[in-house]
Amino acid sequence: MLSINVRRSSIVPHKPTLAEKDLPDQAGKVFLITGASGGLGKELASILYQKNGKIYMAARSRSKTSEVMKDIKAAHPNANGQMIFLPLVLDDLTTIKASADQFLAQETRLDVLYNNAGVMVPPQGSKTVQGHELQIGVNNLGPFLFTHFIRPVLVSTAHIAPKNSVRVIWVSSSAADSAPTPPIDFTNMDYHNEEGIWPKYCRSKAGNVLHAVEYARRTAGQGIISIALNPGNFVTNLQQSMPKLQLALFRLFTHAPKNGAYTQLFASHSPTISEKDNGGWVSPFGKVEPARKDFLDPVLGKQYWEWTEEQVNQYK
Repeated sequence: MLSINVRRSSIVPHKPTLAEKDLPDQAGKVFLITGASGGLGKELASILYQKNGKIYMAARSRSKTSEVMKDIKAAHPNANGQMIFLPLVLDDLTTIKASADQFLAQETRLDVLYNNAGVMVPPQGSKTVQGHELQIGVNNLGPFLFTHFIRPVLVSTAHIAPKNSVRVIWVSSSAADSAPTPPIDFTNMDYHNEEGIWPKYCRSKAGNVLHAVEYARRTAGQGIISIALNPGNFVTNLQQSMPKLQLALFRLFTHAPKNGAYTQLFASHSPTISEKDNGGWVSPFGKVEPARKDFLDPVLGKQYWEWTEEQVNQYK
């Protein structure tokens, strides 16, 4: 059963503590943003670009991403940043390695990986190329496999970058807190017992947190900080499949998308985040708070990680 568990920070977010004016020059740093062709990914890329960062814009559509890059450059004509398109199709696991290899062929450094791309309440029955439920596939399996391939460059960058500055950001949602209990039903991962599209979404967003926490455990001592977050509530292309009445109600609790970029920026750049926060949770628009208690269960984290590995192993 879907629970309704809404944190106060989802309705009344904390004020942003890290915005453009607070961000130092990012020249020499490399960032990779999945889902950079719109929504929060576009807002985040714009901030990093104007601070002279080098950003790989990972997305499905080259033409759409090119238009986004054109708009960002026009808005910041004096910036010396770089934006590079990286093809990434998360609903087809056979393509993930080639995308990662393309990045690794061009770079020996990566300061922050933003697992930002996702889908939200698509039409019931939507599936990936491999037949997984679409939200599990795009929100969990694809990012997990991509992060697996990218891990070596994160580790090597951690050897030369300032301590605690190399990070993996897993963009979850306020919906994670409303995931059923337990958040993962290992007897029904293929949804042979049908669930509503909202519980499926909540479970996938809980999966982002489980991956973030377990990634922190498995990379401990390697210099990588792994953080999950709820960016806040916004109307972007993510809600394109939401029923009109639900979207109208959702709008009552939304904010400007740039604030979601501020949440991600806090998670990726705040000097207040250190090893003690590894595997932690950031609430909008930039504050470390405790994650839902069961998301921290090492038994559940290990089981979900191993289930995910079983789904992607043949594509490594």
